[in-house]
Amino acid sequence: MNGQPDIDLKAAVNAISDVIMNRPRPLREFDQIHMKAGDMVMQAEHVARWADAKYLVFVGDGDAISVCVAYLQSRGILPYGPARILVLDFDERVVSAVNRFADKERIPSLEGQLYNCLDDLPELSGFDSFYTNPPWGASNGGASVKLFAYRGMEAVKFSGEGLVVIADDDALPWAQGVLHSTQAFAASHGFYVKRMTPRLHSYHLDDAPDLLSCNLLLRSLPADMAPKVHELRVDEELLKNFYGADKSPRVRFVRERKRLDYGMAHDDEYELELLDGGE
Repeated sequence: MNGQPDIDLKAAVNAISDVIMNRPRPLREFDQIHMKAGDMVMQAEHVARWADAKYLVFVGDGDAISVCVAYLQSRGILPYGPARILVLDFDERVVSAVNRFADKERIPSLEGQLYNCLDDLPELSGFDSFYTNPPWGASNGGASVKLFAYRGMEAVKFSGEGLVVIADDDALPWAQGVLHSTQAFAASHGFYVKRMTPRLHSYHLDDAPDLLSCNLLLRSLPADMAPKVHELRVDEELLKNFYGADKSPRVRFVRERKRLDYGMAHDDEYELELLDGGE
C-alpha cells in the first residue's frame, strides 16, 4: 500500500474481522461511531507504518484500530508496527476487549487502561506518538477534539507526533470550522500539521452515511522554537455540548456488565421462539 511492500489482503481482512468480532458495539450517546472494515484495514496499515518501532498511546479507541495494528503485526501480516501500544478509554468494555484480545492472542505489546480524558492524565513515560479519533465537535466548535488532542500531547510530553482523525467535508461549515480550530490549537501548543490526508474514512452512521474523516498528522516543533504551553482548563464552557447538542458529560466510566466472549452473541441480546410443542 502507498508504495510499501505488498501485504496479503485476504489475511488482513480476515484479521480485521477477528477484531470486529471482539470489540463492543458503539454507544451513540457518547459519539462512538465505528469505521467501516475496509477503511480499518487501510488505517491500520497506515498507523503501523507511521508508528513503526514507536511507543504509541491511543486516547480513546472505540474503533479498535489499536488492536488491528497490534494483531496484523503479531500475525506477520505487516512487517512493521509500534513497539508498544497503550489504549486509554473511559469505556470499560473497550479496555477489557483490548486486554482480553491481547491475552488470547499473546500480544504483550498491547494494553488497555481505564481513563477519562476529563481527569488528569496518569503518569506515563516513554511515549513518542499519540492517536485519537475523538468526538468530532459538530456542536461545540471542536472543543471535544481539543481536549482529546491535548491529552495526547501531554502523553508525549509535547514532543513527538500525533494522528488526529476528524470529520472532513467541504459541504459542512462545522467540519471546516473544526479543522481550522484544531490546527490553530495544535499550533498554539507547539505542533504543526506535517501532513493531512483528506476524505479518507467512512463510518456506520445512519444519519450521515456519506460523512468522511481525514488523518491530521501533527508534529512538535523543536524545543527552542515551541511556544509556552498553557494548561487546558476542563471547565463548563469546554464541556458544553461535548458529545453533541445538549450532551455534556455526565458519566465518568462506562462499566462492563458481562464478559464479552469472542464471537458469541450475548443472552441478553436475543430470545428464543420455540417450534410448536416445544417447552
